[in-house]
Amino acid sequence: MDFAPSPRAADLIERTRRFLDGEITPLEDHYHRDVAALRDNGGDPWTPLPLIAELRAKARTAGLWNLFLPAAHAGDYAARFGTDGGAGLTNTDYAAIAELTGRSFLAPHVFNCNAPDSGNMEVLLQYGDQTQRDRWLEPLLDGSIRSAFAMTEPDVASSDATNMAATADIDGDEVVLNGRKWWTTGIGHPDCAVILFMGLTYPDAAKHQRHTMVLVPRDTTGVKVERMLPALGRYDEPFGHGEVSFTDVRVPASHIILGPGRAFEIAQGRLGPGRVHHCMRLIGLAEAALEATCQRSLDRTAFGKPLARLGGNRERIAKARIAIDSARLLVLHAAWKLDTVGAVGALSEISQIKAHVPSMAQDVIDFAMQMHGGAGVSDDLPLSAAWATARAIRLADGPDEVHLDMVSRVELGKYRASR
Repeated sequence: MDFAPSPRAADLIERTRRFLDGEITPLEDHYHRDVAALRDNGGDPWTPLPLIAELRAKARTAGLWNLFLPAAHAGDYAARFGTDGGAGLTNTDYAAIAELTGRSFLAPHVFNCNAPDSGNMEVLLQYGDQTQRDRWLEPLLDGSIRSAFAMTEPDVASSDATNMAATADIDGDEVVLNGRKWWTTGIGHPDCAVILFMGLTYPDAAKHQRHTMVLVPRDTTGVKVERMLPALGRYDEPFGHGEVSFTDVRVPASHIILGPGRAFEIAQGRLGPGRVHHCMRLIGLAEAALEATCQRSLDRTAFGKPLARLGGNRERIAKARIAIDSARLLVLHAAWKLDTVGAVGALSEISQIKAHVPSMAQDVIDFAMQMHGGAGVSDDLPLSAAWATARAIRLADGPDEVHLDMVSRVELGKYRASR
């Protein structure tokens, strides 16, 4: 098992680091202050500031675009829309890049690697037909449109995805959608043009063959954003999370991805790499928080001593270092397993990282907030937003409890088989 990046990945990692340090980091605080000023003064915080388009153009010119493209499915799209070199990356190679981009709230979008777009693009790469790819994938890879993912529902326990009650009924050469979704990520962006919708088609079929994944143009009659939802007080502009109603929404049956009743197959393939991306970005977020903590502990003095020498802080710094490094190795192992045996063979490893890494990041960031005192819980620093991100991801893509149950089922299954 070798986690060393390939020569090409090592080059991209270094170039990504330089772009972050030289182009994004110096402007990030300024960007967030401007968005906050718009929000506080009745402006429009949802329309991206010109700064974003400028950074995205620079990133694309630098060959740092669609870095997430998977080696197994990128094809000619990597040559036309990806990094220079014309090939996708393995999960293991991309993991280190995802960690770097996780240090910044802007970087994933700047590199066209942000959720849910990257996951939706992977769905179209792996499961879409050519017509669907031409209409939706190419503009997404080009960065000219954005997308949303509509799965979670307010009226059922969505941690069990077989509960999804919104319907996708086939009516001749059309599919008719009805129901209400929430936490539909990406719906707030003004360039959102397509929604991936999961709906119930065959209620009497086996539970994992009942649902269908459908591509829904954002402007289709019957699609209505009822409200935008704050997550721990934050709206995450310009993407956001919305509650969306679908009322007799009709789209051609050709908008069904892969086939009726195959949504779970698609979701399983989509979520494996996405969870690796989420977890590596959280490790980057935790790294940035620990760096801020260490700097603060040396520069700030209380009761005649640097904070590093007070209240067991040195031990807590050491434990944070160990926690981050341990989590990184766990995620790299899951990425390597995903590369070598696929999503089904890596079920336990993917669930392990999803249950462990967000909690680790939340703890490290919480320590950083404590070390920064009042500033740590204000918006003067990015720590409270980082903590909110880590906390929310303990629910996104399946809550901790679901993943822990998966790990235990796989583990116990080894012993049942031997008996």
